[in-house]
Amino acid sequence: MKDFLQLQDKHIVIMGVANDRSIAWSVAQSLHAAGAKLIFTYRQERSAKKLNKLLEKNEMDAAVIQCDVNDDESITSAFAEIKEKFTTVHGLVHSVAHAHKEDLNGDFIDTSRDGYAFAQDTSAYSLVAVAKAVRPLMAEGGSIVTMSYLGADRVLDGYNVMGVAKAALEASVRYLANDLGPDNIRINAISAGPIRTLAAKGVPSFNEILSKVEEKAPLRRNVSAEEVGDMTTGLMGALSRGVTGEVIYVDAGFNIIGIG
Repeated sequence: MKDFLQLQDKHIVIMGVANDRSIAWSVAQSLHAAGAKLIFTYRQERSAKKLNKLLEKNEMDAAVIQCDVNDDESITSAFAEIKEKFTTVHGLVHSVAHAHKEDLNGDFIDTSRDGYAFAQDTSAYSLVAVAKAVRPLMAEGGSIVTMSYLGADRVLDGYNVMGVAKAALEASVRYLANDLGPDNIRINAISAGPIRTLAAKGVPSFNEILSKVEEKAPLRRNVSAEEVGDMTTGLMGALSRGVTGEVIYVDAGFNIIGIG
């Protein structure tokens, strides 16, 4: 029987590791356990220092390359470096999202024009940009996974402009799936349940959301970053070879629950 979960020696790019509590880090650990060769990107030098310390602490050998997703030249340079060092990429994890703090407070209607554009550029358009950059490196086909959240589909207090950006992200997944499919490149989004990450601290109602999920979700619990990491690993391998353009919920089933 084939081992569909093995990713031995597959080159996978991971974008968005902030610290050891980030979802992207749990994804990296799961992929590493499956045998993948990891390539991490970072935006600023301080992020590179934190990332290198994390890799050293966990005895994980991986490439670390600078890439600012808000800058086309930086993206081009990063993937040129990846091509030079690795030739082929088999997978990419896009776990990048950001909005100005002031645009997560108050009412959505008060979102500034600049804040709206920044959230869209960083959280949604960045997926389009990196998918275009990695496409030539996936000559053998590949898999791209991005991270979404229930706020893309429902109104959640304090999520505001990020919810709109995640909605754009999910729509982008569908259009990209259609464009990339002929090249045997799959792309999917994972909509994870609430997890205590650095980004989650910016959502004022986060603790309330955690309690609500634990109370109402079919599994009567919240999910872990490790569970998201394992699902991402599944989407990278042959086990999911017929799946593309989907939003897959890893949230203990909370998304199926109506008013209650």
